Amino acid sequence: MADDTMKVRLGISACLLGEKVRYDGQHKLDRSLRDTLGKYVEFVPVCPEVECGLGVPREAMRLVGDPAAPRLTTIRTKRDLTDRMLAWADKRVEELAKEDLHGYIFKAKSPSSGMDRVKVYNEKGGVIGKTSGLFAKAFMARFPLLPVEDEGRLSDPDLRENYIERVFTLKRYREACVGRKGSKKLLSRIMAFHARNKYLAMAHNEQRARAMGKLLAGADAANAVVVCKAYEAELLQALATPATLRKHVNVLQHIAGFFKKQLDADEKRELMEIVQAYKDGHIPLIVPVTMLNHYARKYGSVFLKDQCYLHPHPLELKLRNHA
Repeated sequence: MADDTMKVRLGISACLLGEKVRYDGQHKLDRSLRDTLGKYVEFVPVCPEVECGLGVPREAMRLVGDPAAPRLTTIRTKRDLTDRMLAWADKRVEELAKEDLHGYIFKAKSPSSGMDRVKVYNEKGGVIGKTSGLFAKAFMARFPLLPVEDEGRLSDPDLRENYIERVFTLKRYREACVGRKGSKKLLSRIMAFHARNKYLAMAHNEQRARAMGKLLAGADAANAVVVCKAYEAELLQALATPATLRKHVNVLQHIAGFFKKQLDADEKRELMEIVQAYKDGHIPLIVPVTMLNHYARKYGSVFLKDQCYLHPHPLELKLRNHA
C-alpha cells in the first residue's frame, strides 16, 4: 500500500483560512475547511489581489463588459485592473505547477477567484451574465483535470464527498508512481493501484473504469511513463463523474458477491436488506460499507481489505454519514 503519511496538498483562497486579505480588511474563514479538513490537508493559500500588488484595504472590484471576456474594474473609480491581474495569473499558475497540488478550493463569487457564477455587470450596474473569476479561469485552463471546487458548493454533502474522494485518490496515485526506478516497477505499481481502486472508479464511471483497465492491458515497460500520465488523465476524468446512489448499489452488490460462499442464509439476508435500505434512502452509505469491511476482515479477503472504495478517505471526516 502507498504511504499515507504525506498530506493532500490543496490550493485555496487565503481568505477561507482566516487571512484578512479581503478588500475591507476582513476574512471569510471557513472553519470546516481550516479546522476539520485541515487536519488531513496541507493548504497552499493564494490571494490574487494581494499577490498582484493591491493593498488591504482596497477599493472593491467587479467584472464588467462581455461575459466571455470580462474586464476587472474597481467599482467607484472604474480603474481597469484586468491586464495586471492576468499577467500575474499567468505567472502564478506556473509557480503552482511546481507545488504538486491535488486540487484547489476557490472563493465563491469572487471576481478573481470564483470558480463560476461570478456576476458580470454592464455600464449601468445591471447583471448581464455570469462567468469565472480571472485567476480561477486561468488556473482551470492550466490544470483542466485537477479537482476544483468552491466553499459554497462544498457545503453540499454529495459534492463535498465527491471532491475529497477525488483529491485523496489523486494523492494515492501520485504516491504510487513517484520515485519508482525502472519502467517495470512503475508499471507494476500502476497495475496494483488499479486493482485497489477498481470499485472506486466503477462507482463513478464504469465505462472509464473499463477503459483504464484496457489501457493497462495494452501497456508494457517500454511506455510505462507515457501510460502513467495517460492513466492519471483517465482516472481524473472518471472520478469527475459524480458517484450516484444507483452506482453505489451496483458496487455494493458486486462486493457482496465475494461472500456468497462464506455467509449463511441469515447473514446474506441481512446484508441484502441493508443494501436495500441504503437504496431506499433510509440509511447512509457508511452502514453497508462498514458491514462489508467487517466481512472482509472476518474472512481475510486481502483483495477486499485493500479496496479503496471501502476506505477512500479518513473516517473522521464523516463524508458517508448522510442519507
